[in-house]
Parts: sequence; C-alpha cells; structure tokens
Amino acid sequence: MPVKGFFEENTYFYIDDKTKHGFLIDPGAEADKLLRMIRRESWVIEAILLTHGHFDHFEALDEVRAALDVPVYTHEDSDRYLLDGRMNLSRFCIGDMLVRGTKPLRDEDELRLAANLDFRLRVIHTPGHTTDSIVYYSEKDRVAFVGDTIFKGTIGNWQYPGGDRETLIRSIINKVVTLPDETKLYSGHSEVTTVGDERSRYAIR
Repeated sequence: MPVKGFFEENTYFYIDDKTKHGFLIDPGAEADKLLRMIRRESWVIEAILLTHGHFDHFEALDEVRAALDVPVYTHEDSDRYLLDGRMNLSRFCIGDMLVRGTKPLRDEDELRLAANLDFRLRVIHTPGHTTDSIVYYSEKDRVAFVGDTIFKGTIGNWQYPGGDRETLIRSIINKVVTLPDETKLYSGHSEVTTVGDERSRYAIR
C-alpha cells in the first residue's frame, strides 16, 4: 500500500488468510489510512516490522503502535538510526524523529505468528543501504520484503550515513538474488519485481 508522508513509501501487510493475523511492515506515513484498512479487513496485527531505520519507513510508527499495542521488531543495529535524527535522515526533512523500545533481530532469526506457527518470515541481514537493513523472506509464499536494498531495475541508495556501495552489491548478490527465481521482491519505493528478473543484472546464473 503506497503511503505519502514527506516521501512516498510502500507499506505492506503480510496477512495469514486462515487466521486474519499478520504483520505490518514499514508504516511510513498515513497512520489513519493504515488503521482504517486493518479495521475494515478485521485483521489482527501481531507485530510491526521495520526493514531499516530511515524515517520515511517509520513516520507513522508511534501512532500505529499506540493504537495496536504491539511490539516493533528491527535489526539489532537499528538504534544507531532510530535514536539519531541525522542517521535516520529526519533532521534534514521534518526535524528529529526518534523511535525507542524496539525488539532486536539478527540474521537468520524467524518471526512466527502466535495464531499460526507455520506462518513465518525469515530475517536476512542485507547491509549496504544502511548497516541495519534487513529483508523479511517467506519461503512458503516466495515473497521477500526488501526495504530499500533493491528496487525494480536498480539498487538502493548507498550515499546516506552508514551506506556503502560495495557492501550493498555483495548483500544483493549473496543474500537476495540467491533466493528462488519466482520470489517476488516488495520494496520500499518501486513496483514489485522478481528475483529471476533481477538476477541477470548481477551476472549470476
């Protein structure tokens, strides 16, 4: 779902059809819009997940978290962004916006729904856009929520604090385009693409 704050950003709901429980990923803006969608669909959000600590991916977080009373998960290195307006870029756009009280994740952790333990996401650490960037991958559904690590036809921006081009390219080559070809890649700022469509750009066969 596209939302518009200071920037436009893609927010995602990953919902289990059987239980109507699920995860909310990167609530970037328009908290009222997100909460209306949840109420309309009778979804139960068990947790909010952040792909990285840039403010355009969490501008609506505090309002949504307060309304839902659920935990927020992000990478264990995210505090360097979430607690610093320069690092999360909010200082240059809207004034310092800070986030506290998140739960840390590490590479290869799994998140499972309490309502359905078979509904899960695997955490894949993909530094380069930021040091705390992570992908949430469902092997069962062949979907990956990739944040700003990779977009349709291009890579994420590595020129912000903590970014590094070579690290980003290694993350994409070693962690993202090694997923199955049919895996759909849902990014923060582009249309959906697939691993198969993107792999050829990185000379991987």
